[in-house]
Amino acid sequence: MMKEPYIQVGVISGAVLKFTLLNPYIIDRQEVCGQQIIELIDHRLYWNGEYFDELCFEPINESTDAFELNDVTIGINFHWERKEDQQFMGRLKVITDGNNLLGINQIKLEDYLTSVISSEMSATASLELLKAHAVISRSWLLAQIQADKTVTHKKESYTPHNESADELIQWYDREDHRLFDVCADDHCQRYQGITRASTEMVKKAIAATRGKVLIYNNLICDARYSKCCGGALEEFEYCWEDIHYPYLSKKRDVIPSKPLPDLQQESTAYQWIKDTPDAFCNTTDKSILGQVLNNYDQETTDFYRWKVAYTQPEISKLIKERLGIDFGNIIDLVPVARGASGRLWKLKIVGTKRTLIIGKELEIRRALSSSHLYSSAFTVEKVLKEKNTIPSQFILHGAGWGHGVGLCQIGAAVMGEKGYDYKQILLHYYTDANIDTLYL
Repeated sequence: MMKEPYIQVGVISGAVLKFTLLNPYIIDRQEVCGQQIIELIDHRLYWNGEYFDELCFEPINESTDAFELNDVTIGINFHWERKEDQQFMGRLKVITDGNNLLGINQIKLEDYLTSVISSEMSATASLELLKAHAVISRSWLLAQIQADKTVTHKKESYTPHNESADELIQWYDREDHRLFDVCADDHCQRYQGITRASTEMVKKAIAATRGKVLIYNNLICDARYSKCCGGALEEFEYCWEDIHYPYLSKKRDVIPSKPLPDLQQESTAYQWIKDTPDAFCNTTDKSILGQVLNNYDQETTDFYRWKVAYTQPEISKLIKERLGIDFGNIIDLVPVARGASGRLWKLKIVGTKRTLIIGKELEIRRALSSSHLYSSAFTVEKVLKEKNTIPSQFILHGAGWGHGVGLCQIGAAVMGEKGYDYKQILLHYYTDANIDTLYL
């Protein structure tokens, strides 16, 4: 049985790093405390009048010592992006990637999870939901670390895109992080140190599931999750690499199970998105939503079914800015291929200057919003003025919030309120997986 690992979390980057050691820390056998400034000069770290290639501030007592980082960006590229000061336990490591300083928090996995659970959702969520989330957050992280080790060991090249003259298929995953295990924002798992107040319920959930992970075929599951599946779970290959994981299979978000319509068919997907089918995540119960959505998440009020409208000038400018390609006026947005949940993973953009198919789902969401579109499960309505071939407006009718793969956080919150325990919640969202203990 393995020991509890330390992990490296990339928290902040920039040309200057300002932070405060709230208690004495050790570096090069000397105690340091209070406010600190590290600058990037000539590609090296400049601190206290000297140059370094790397700095690591060690807490004297990891259970009580803490440091505060100034101006940490949260919600990167989302509509609620902002900066805030955040406090962390554990070690602070500072390195450079050549262009920026990187502030990395080295921390024990279980301490990391205590923050993730409180950051990803409200610390007032039900105990069974918190237990379920502890297991999947632990599983996802360890699966990513193992995947990186496998790629490095085999010396495989990893290319997160396929590009031709007619198509740009791009996905975003582990390839973004090579100098640390995981980032602190929504790209990976939302982690905000001890800034988000944890409760005894969170600590109880972490302790009750200590070392537990999801296993399939003797491997740790890549346990993905999103805010709201929109009633249908998506499959991994339509969002990331062309790999099929049987435990991340298509399914309706209901028990007892009902057959999922063939949402890869355009007419069926259209009707599904226009309707509001029964699902665990089809709820407007504010007490349940408050378990999953933090204050800034609650700025989004419509997510099970939603609508976004763009005028012609808005959408042509937006796509040009987001993709760096001038399509001219946008004539059409044509669904090319959908995944199992109806989410588009290929979309054709037809402009007066050029035409291009883009994917996968996050690239589509990125292209059609100044932050990120709620999901790529949408239909396209064009508004044409009389005798005009250029649409004056595009209206997107959509379903869900996020990629829809694996656990649906809002659906899981509803399941917890309905009396399902954490194992039942997990086995609903991860088909035929098992729960095992890696360390005590």
